Amino acid sequence: MKKIFLSFSFLLLAIQLYAQSFDKTTSGITTNINGVAIEIQFYNASTVRILKAPQGYSYTKKSLSVIAEPQPVDFAIKQNGDHIRLKSHAIQVDVNTTSGAVSFFTTGGQALFTEKDSGPQFTAVNDAGVNTFKVYQPFVLDADEAIYGLGQLQNGKMVQRNMRKYLIQGNTEDVITFFQSVKGYGVFWDNYSPTLFLDNEKETSFDSEVGDCIDYYFMYGKNADGVIAQMRSLTGEVPMFPLWTYGYWQSKERYKTQNEIVGVVQKYRELGVPLDGIIQDWQYWGNNYLWNAMEFLNGEFYNPQKMLNDIHGMNAHMVISIWSSFGPHTKPYKALNEKGMLFNFKTWPQAGTDTWPPNPDYPSGVRVYDPYHPEARDIYWKHLNQGLFSLGVDGWWMDSTEPDHLDQQAEDMDTQTYLGSFRKVRNAYPLMTVGGVYDHQRATSSDKRVFILTRSAFAGQQRYGSNTWTGDVVSTWEVLGKQIPAGLNFSLCGIPHWNSDIGGFFLWEYPRKLNDPDYRELYTRWLQFGTFTPMMRSHGADAPREIYQFGAKGQPVYDAIEKFIHLRYSLLPYIYSTSWEVSAHQSSMIRALFMDFASDKKVWDINDQYMFGKSLLVCPVIEPMYTQIQVNGKDSIRVEDFSSIKSSKVYLPEGCDWYDFWTHEKQTGGQTINKETPIDIIPLYVRAGSILPIGPKVQYATEKKWDDMELRIYKGANGSFTFYEDEFDNYNYEQGKYTEIPITWKDSSNTLTIGNRKGQYKGMLQQRKFRLVLIEPGSVNPMKEVIYTGKSITVKL
Repeated sequence: MKKIFLSFSFLLLAIQLYAQSFDKTTSGITTNINGVAIEIQFYNASTVRILKAPQGYSYTKKSLSVIAEPQPVDFAIKQNGDHIRLKSHAIQVDVNTTSGAVSFFTTGGQALFTEKDSGPQFTAVNDAGVNTFKVYQPFVLDADEAIYGLGQLQNGKMVQRNMRKYLIQGNTEDVITFFQSVKGYGVFWDNYSPTLFLDNEKETSFDSEVGDCIDYYFMYGKNADGVIAQMRSLTGEVPMFPLWTYGYWQSKERYKTQNEIVGVVQKYRELGVPLDGIIQDWQYWGNNYLWNAMEFLNGEFYNPQKMLNDIHGMNAHMVISIWSSFGPHTKPYKALNEKGMLFNFKTWPQAGTDTWPPNPDYPSGVRVYDPYHPEARDIYWKHLNQGLFSLGVDGWWMDSTEPDHLDQQAEDMDTQTYLGSFRKVRNAYPLMTVGGVYDHQRATSSDKRVFILTRSAFAGQQRYGSNTWTGDVVSTWEVLGKQIPAGLNFSLCGIPHWNSDIGGFFLWEYPRKLNDPDYRELYTRWLQFGTFTPMMRSHGADAPREIYQFGAKGQPVYDAIEKFIHLRYSLLPYIYSTSWEVSAHQSSMIRALFMDFASDKKVWDINDQYMFGKSLLVCPVIEPMYTQIQVNGKDSIRVEDFSSIKSSKVYLPEGCDWYDFWTHEKQTGGQTINKETPIDIIPLYVRAGSILPIGPKVQYATEKKWDDMELRIYKGANGSFTFYEDEFDNYNYEQGKYTEIPITWKDSSNTLTIGNRKGQYKGMLQQRKFRLVLIEPGSVNPMKEVIYTGKSITVKL
């Protein structure tokens, strides 16, 4: 009887649990399983938020990255056995009422992603006086599933499997707690504390040091572009950058006088080498006690307004270095310190003197500010606006936005910010400080688009007009190779604007500096890679990097550098139209090969090739070819040797044909080929069916209107391209002041249609010439000219 009674009692309990297993909300359900409160929220039909906390624990969570609100979604709920199923028209979410594990499926029932049955862990911790948790959630991936993302890492990996990575912001690594799968879904772990990411044969997990709850978003996009679209829908869309930001940029550590920086622009103009931007690095403010004063206090910059006027008079733009920290003698320091908005941990520079190593007898007193505090962001902008923006500075090089945290002590993470401990919000620091500048400049003026170059980033930063670079990387061939997957994985997190220091920052491996032929070759190859990134920017320490430092016209390295700078400018109509696809249609500029060729498994883990836009296959050369060791007695030196032409191996993705950009030779996809790569050539291929606009030869981006354009059509497939124009440097496009010209190619009939122009803006071209060139195997057909006035025109080639 006792056994029967116990069994019946358990049956009653089971029935009660079954009957009361969840509550429906306007956007999903809430339930309690095994002492864990679980909430599922549909943000849209394809994106679901999962929240978990210990049952009965009260918390509030406002995301710093996610700015979207849940949208009304039609979804059905069905309970079957030990599963609760929520289904929208796009995805299906299952909750196991025994284990609490949440799983995700297509509407057809195909498994996409699942939590591990062992469940989450909430470990009680005291975070700087606040009782909270260390939070951990394991998942299970398919054994052969490729995943991408996690930000900008320097591990050289394309696929981010089989690794243990402590995710915390650093100088050369920008971490983002997001990954996406080749299966067409993405996961954003919405936590800003240092987080351990683990992937092995047992699990894939996030383990964060602080979290009042587990909070993550699952999004299904069907493909990589779809996942990125969902991520941007959650965390913000990408504003348009000015056209001039896509030109060539020159920089170094550092121009020491007003005359020097103006002279560099003058020299480029004299040489006839295109240039759109010049960057002023640190110490224009004077000594380290005046660190980041955001004023020209260095006497070598004797007339800042004249300097800006001179640069603008040569049709160039100037971006200037600003930091997240201030010296004790600066106005911003004093204003922030009075309100307790400065942190006390050690940062760069550590000494007031410029000697190395830093002299501890003269501490700099430099302190990092609290960008989590809205009033601190106001103070920051007030001084930036008064000291630099009012002069006409064109953009901001926001250095050390991770920020620099030197000689770290465990108690440093207890530092109080406006939003809690530094530990709790550590990884979101760049998001907050970059966002503060963007929001304030937008509120001040719409005449100039915000442009920010920054050293760190977190999820959502694409909404703030920022281009992230890979920090102070060392100049080696190995490091060059690592920049490619670093940029691709970063872009796969939804942030499309990225670059690296062309040539690498530190020349530690090259004591002969620019006199080392191996470095000159490395610099050339890095610049060729930089030609096909969203920002083409030369920068570094230890030696200057201007083109005239590498020889003169007629010399191989100089000529190769000049050739690729001109190539960049010829591609500006293609690049700017691609940037519109990024802003208007959630596309990406640099594209991992699996984005466009997911069915070709050979490309899943290729880490040294990528698409630039949807037409150009870029294969950077990342090995030395033209440097030989010459032995002279006991000494040996490296010398240039261009006596024979070397080759690189290239894989052409299957599913289409490819044209060699240089020779127009056609190749079938799905094969590995050898491509000759002299110092002025890298493997560059155009997808069959592409329509490639080529701009005029110019010295700066807006020197000539695009009224006489070459259109190259690559035969072999149907194709389309949308040619985009606007006023190039204001926000009028947000009010619809822009034009789109749809261009389509019908391969079977050799007909090109330039469709009706859509839209208008002040000063737009009413008429232009298109010079049409059909490229097909073995020949380039004679050019055919047409005059376009905005009305549809069809031409047979």
